[in-house]
Amino acid sequence: MDFSTSMAVAASGMRAQSDRMKTIAENIANAHSTSPVAGGEPYRREIASVKSEFDRTLNATVVEAGKPIQDMSPFRMQYDPGNPNADKQGYVKLPNVNSLVEIMDMREAQRSYEADLTVMDATKAMLARTVDLLNK
Repeated sequence: MDFSTSMAVAASGMRAQSDRMKTIAENIANAHSTSPVAGGEPYRREIASVKSEFDRTLNATVVEAGKPIQDMSPFRMQYDPGNPNADKQGYVKLPNVNSLVEIMDMREAQRSYEADLTVMDATKAMLARTVDLLNK
């Protein structure tokens, strides 16, 4: 694998993790959103997906963000009879977003992004060292 290939593979990972962080940020931002209409469903958590494929021009496997998948776990229920979105028993449906899970997913995505960045930095350093050796 040459330098440009390793940079391209690391960059694909960085793009995928960036898209993953965007999905997680949307989940966190909507963690307390109720339905815009009475009796409707609130925001449903999305799970970022990543797919890998072989790139023939690079002769390497790269990753890219796939379409987010909706989490079909049940909504949280909160007793709030004064809320206009409450059902007959006084419960309001809240998003199925667990902020702790989202923060842990964000940390994992951040660490993966940083690992790809380390690969980029190491590749640049090796390339610079190679150029220095060739100039001597």
